[in-house]
Amino acid sequence: MGFIDVFLLPSAWIAFLTLAFLEIVLGIDNIVFLSIVTSKLSNEQQPKARRTGMLLAMFFRIGLLFGISFVMSLTKPIYTFNTSWLDGSISGQSIIVFLGGLFLLYKSVTEIHHKLEGIDETHNNSKAKNSFISAIVQVVALDIVFSFDSVLTAVGLVSFKEFGYEGAMGIMILAVIASVMIMLFFAEPVSNFVNSHPTIQILGLSFLILIGVMLITEASHLSHLKIFNTEVGSIPKGYLYFAIAFSLFVEFINLKLNKKKSTPVHLHDSEIINK
Repeated sequence: MGFIDVFLLPSAWIAFLTLAFLEIVLGIDNIVFLSIVTSKLSNEQQPKARRTGMLLAMFFRIGLLFGISFVMSLTKPIYTFNTSWLDGSISGQSIIVFLGGLFLLYKSVTEIHHKLEGIDETHNNSKAKNSFISAIVQVVALDIVFSFDSVLTAVGLVSFKEFGYEGAMGIMILAVIASVMIMLFFAEPVSNFVNSHPTIQILGLSFLILIGVMLITEASHLSHLKIFNTEVGSIPKGYLYFAIAFSLFVEFINLKLNKKKSTPVHLHDSEIINK
């Protein structure tokens, strides 16, 4: 089935919309991380860094879709171990996910430490960390981790048998492009909001710690890790995203109440005269 013909099918549009929605949901943590990393750049560089990072991530995901056979090979075990209390198997995917989780934990804890200690990195001599290229590299490196999960989800959702190779690839590529365009549209207002509210920054960094722990647990699950014959399970993403949404809802209420308390009360002219 051709690239154009496949979109005449209602099932193709359902698959496209579902996949685009999942890509946006999976990309929420990317936007939060992007907002925090680019906050150290100048106001002129921040929009460019956001656009460059997300566009490079989009091209990387599309490249992985064309190299799906390589992605699938990373799920195969490359080393198996079995001891009296620990056994499992290590794959390329589990290593990438584990390293991504460690990177998120390190980055989040470091950022929280700097903010609590009042360390301003913009006046530090370590320019490499705060440079434009460093921010892009960090964003793309994190997106590599999430891209494998995204690509495997896309392949599992879109049927090559029903739509054919060209049709299935077309649905997945357009879904990735559409989701990135939508996230680019919301990236600037989200970044401005996060950067202008210190409590939201700490909350976002806390979310990244949760996601880092989830990735490490997911890597253990992908490795079928068993400790004393008890297999390590994965943390359901639905629980995690619900906790994030609920925490944001509570914080929005808190910000609204604080804004009302800080709003000055203006006296009417008659009240001023009486005073």
